[in-house]
Amino acid sequence: MSGSADARPSAGERVRGYAVHLYTASGIVLAALAAAEIFAVRPDPRIVFALFAAATVVDATDGFLARRWQVKRTAPEIDGRTIDDIVDYITFTFLPLLLVWRMEWVPDPALLWIAPAMIASLFGFANAGAKDESGGFFRGFPSYWNVVAFYAGLLHPLLSALLIVALAALTVLPVRFIYPTLAPRPWRVPLLLGAFAWLALMLAMLPEYPDVAPWLLWLSLSYPLLYTLLSWQLSRRNRRMRSAVHPQ
Repeated sequence: MSGSADARPSAGERVRGYAVHLYTASGIVLAALAAAEIFAVRPDPRIVFALFAAATVVDATDGFLARRWQVKRTAPEIDGRTIDDIVDYITFTFLPLLLVWRMEWVPDPALLWIAPAMIASLFGFANAGAKDESGGFFRGFPSYWNVVAFYAGLLHPLLSALLIVALAALTVLPVRFIYPTLAPRPWRVPLLLGAFAWLALMLAMLPEYPDVAPWLLWLSLSYPLLYTLLSWQLSRRNRRMRSAVHPQ
């Protein structure tokens, strides 16, 4: 006898499943508004980053809803992961790097610095093994280019350019970064709370952006530093545990 997980979804369940897909897809509307601002005669990066922040909230919550409402069962005709990947690449890679180019936050020729990041992220999104969901990691830098663009507007152009190239290299290298919503306990809740606090801090910096107080800038860097160090530490621990279980 089929279990409840295999039962035909009710009309209400199907509506909820497709509502989640629509919620994920709504990120493309935010991306379109951001693109319009980037191509404005006098673009205001504060508006663009506010739209990126809204898209981040959607991206951070749609997975929870998809799992809770079992969209793979209730709306299986639509692949939510494909929608998510398309919206994420446009919103968190293409447009942020385009903003860096448009605002001249890297030295000329800008394409020299921007193109490697765009191409590396395409390979990252196309990599079937880019997400180690069982371990709670991304493989390679997880294309947080919206964050990189935010700091690019605050740093010296050459430093921003070198940072972009370095992160583009890390996108295709076998390094691991924590997947916050799938992070191992007891780190998941602190990481998620820290991420939302960090987002709130960055939003608080927006009204005066890019004229941000130095102490506020340094304070905002504390979470990315913690995230990077914790990723390195947990990745090492994960490798040791797997080596113990599957010795060569």
